[in-house]
Amino acid sequence: MGNIIAIVGRPNVGKSTLFNRLTESSHAIVKEVSGVTRDRIYGRGEWNGIPFSVIDTGGYVKGSEDIFEGEIRKQVEIAIEEANVILFVVDATTGIVDLDETVAGILRKSKKKVLVIANKVDNNDRVGMSAEFWSFGLGEVFDLSAANGSGTGEILDEVVQYFDKEDPRGEEEANLPRIAVVGKPNVGKSSMINALTGEERNIVTNISGTTRDSIDTRYKAFGFDFMLIDTAGIRKKAKVTEDIEYYSVLRSVRTIEDSDVCIFMIDATEGIQKQDLTIYYMIEKNHKGVVVLVNKWDLVEKDTMTAVEYEKKLRNDLAPYNDVPIIFTSALTKQRIHKALEKAMDVFENRTRKISTSELNDVLLPIIDSNPPPSLKGKYVKIKYVQQLPTHAPAFAFFCNLPQYIPDSYKRFLENRLREMYNFEGVPVRIYFRKK
Repeated sequence: MGNIIAIVGRPNVGKSTLFNRLTESSHAIVKEVSGVTRDRIYGRGEWNGIPFSVIDTGGYVKGSEDIFEGEIRKQVEIAIEEANVILFVVDATTGIVDLDETVAGILRKSKKKVLVIANKVDNNDRVGMSAEFWSFGLGEVFDLSAANGSGTGEILDEVVQYFDKEDPRGEEEANLPRIAVVGKPNVGKSSMINALTGEERNIVTNISGTTRDSIDTRYKAFGFDFMLIDTAGIRKKAKVTEDIEYYSVLRSVRTIEDSDVCIFMIDATEGIQKQDLTIYYMIEKNHKGVVVLVNKWDLVEKDTMTAVEYEKKLRNDLAPYNDVPIIFTSALTKQRIHKALEKAMDVFENRTRKISTSELNDVLLPIIDSNPPPSLKGKYVKIKYVQQLPTHAPAFAFFCNLPQYIPDSYKRFLENRLREMYNFEGVPVRIYFRKK
C-alpha cells in the first residue's frame, strides 16, 4: 500500500470526525458515545495533488470488561504497523489522562512519524490549551477543530512531506473489481475475509453486529487481484433499535450499490430466511453480480444427497432469479473458500461481457422468428433487431413496432434464451422493448 495515515487515540476524542474531514466523506460513524468505531476503516484523500489512504481506528482502551476492547487494541496496533504517518488525537478540553500516556508510550516504540493532534480547539479561548501535550516527547503539537475543519490544512501540509509524491495505488485500485461480502449479522462475513487474507483483518466475535462499518481490503494472491469489502450485518428494520446500527445498515446498502459482485452469505444451519431474501433482492435490484455462499456447511449433518437437495430447495426459494452459482463452504475450516473467489471473478467477467449487435441479431432473430410474441387484440408484434446497451450491467434493447403489447412471459422467454446462448450466470439481465 502507498501513503497511509493512521488515526489513533483513546475513545471519543474525535478520530472519526477527523477521518471524515480528511476523506471528505461520511464513511466513519460519528456519535458522542465511546466505542462506536470497532474495526479499521479505510478511506481515500488527496492534498496538493498527493493521494493517500486514511485508517480510522477504534479508541484504545485498557482494562475494560467490554468484549470488544481487546480486539480493538489489536486493530489499533495493526493500523500503526501499516501506516506511514500516525495522527495521535487528544482532547484539548480535558488535557492529558492516563490512557493518553499509554497510547503515547506505544507510539514512541513504533518508530513511525507521529503528529500529536489536539482536537476540539473550536474557538480562540481554547488556543494554547494544547501546550501540555508537548510533554509526550513526540514532537510538534497541532491545534485542530475536526468539527469545523480549522487547522486541517496545516496538518496535511506537514503530513504530505513524509509521503511519496505519487501513490501507485490510486488509479490502479479504482479499476479493480469490487467484491462485497454481504449477509445478515453473524453468518461469518468477517471470518471469511480473515480466512482469505490469513490475518485477523476484521474483528470476529459470536455477537451479531460486530462489524459496523464497511471495510476495504485489497486481495492480491493466488492469481486474484481485487478489492474485497466486508460489510456491517444487515438486520430487519424492526430489530435495528440502536441508531448506530441503523447507520451501519445504510452503509451496507451503499456498499452493495458501489460493488460489482456480492458474495452473499447465508447460514447453512438456518437455511434461507426472509431477511436473507431481502438482501438478495437488494443485490438483484442494484443489478450486481452475485455468488451465493452457504457458510457453516461443516455444522450440517449430511448424507450423499444433502447438498443436492439443499441446493434444489435453495434455488426454488431464490426463484425466479436463480441462475446463480451456489457454493457450500466453511470459513472456519477454509473449505472451498477459494472456489468462491473463482466464481466471483467468473461472475465479474459475465457482468462485463459485451456482445456485438451483429452477433446478437444473427443468434436471436432466428429464435424470435420461430417463436414470435403472441398476438394481443389482433395486434402482431414484429421485433426488428436487438442490441446491447452501453451500461455497466447486461441490458438489451429489442426494437419492435408495438412494444406495449409484449407480455412479461415473453420477456422471460427472451431472457432465458440469452442465458442459454451466453454465460450470464450470477448476473441480472435487463430487457427493454423500444419502438422502431
